Amino acid sequence: MTRMKHITAALMTTAAIGASAMGAQAANIAVIAGSIEDGFFNLIKKGVDDATLVVEANGGSVNYLRVPNYDNFGPDLVTLINQAVAQGVDGIAIPVWVPEAQVPALQAAAGQGITIMMYNSGADVKDDVSGVNYFGSDEYVAGEAGGAYMAQNGAKKILCHIQVPGAVNLETRCKGVEAGAKANGAEVTILRVPANLDGDITGTAEAIKSELVGDDSIDAVITLAAWASDAATNAVSQIGATERVKVGTFDMNPAVLQRIQAGTQTMAIDQQPYLQGFLATSMLAAYIDFGTDLATDPVLTGPAIVDASNVDTVLAGVEKGAR
Repeated sequence: MTRMKHITAALMTTAAIGASAMGAQAANIAVIAGSIEDGFFNLIKKGVDDATLVVEANGGSVNYLRVPNYDNFGPDLVTLINQAVAQGVDGIAIPVWVPEAQVPALQAAAGQGITIMMYNSGADVKDDVSGVNYFGSDEYVAGEAGGAYMAQNGAKKILCHIQVPGAVNLETRCKGVEAGAKANGAEVTILRVPANLDGDITGTAEAIKSELVGDDSIDAVITLAAWASDAATNAVSQIGATERVKVGTFDMNPAVLQRIQAGTQTMAIDQQPYLQGFLATSMLAAYIDFGTDLATDPVLTGPAIVDASNVDTVLAGVEKGAR
């Protein structure tokens, strides 16, 4: 993180000089993100906050907009897109989770001259919305890596838990898990729970426990959010199956990493949300201000498997609020 501070300071200095010399536009942008109840987006926000220093150094501004929850996901996202457009922003950085709702709204925004930058989800619709670039993980590739890892480490039947059924990034993750597991001799069953259980550790633990009790051939669980692996490990512990059932997850929190250290959770798949927020915000503003772009498209921030072999290093980043 010390290195990141140096990079941020250098970017601010360079950006300020560039703005002064070139008379560049001051970008006013909106960054649209997931639920205010979803801790993953606190890591995105730290990246956005650090990048905002660069934007503000050039006289611009960043408005960070989040949906209240995932109960009315598609319409709520469209509301935020329309809100950003009404505010007269120059650019929008956004994931696409619900294409049928978001794509038309983003196409309309692009039609009004608003620059679209993609992050976290929706790389496959980037061209449809005239997106400049994508910063994030390839959900399918990340799922493949997770399924392969579990199978290569002894799992024969993996339960893949989806907390918001129909969300394209989550569905794609489990498709990847299926492919990675199958290629390594394992099978996958998918558990879709009602979206109102999102963030509900007790309710999710009960749903997972029911699956494990109903099918004792399940010997691994992969969840698609860090909080959900809290629920999964609770479920596994409650039925006394900690030695039999491996638990893995997409994304991380301190509890996940502590369990990996302790040996009660097998792994986590990191997509580095801090980088997603930082790069999407800073590069959107730079594109508007200076016309700068990256030759790499998409820019993949993951996947990276975190397990007992590297967990101590990752914990150091967690203490800084960036992992």
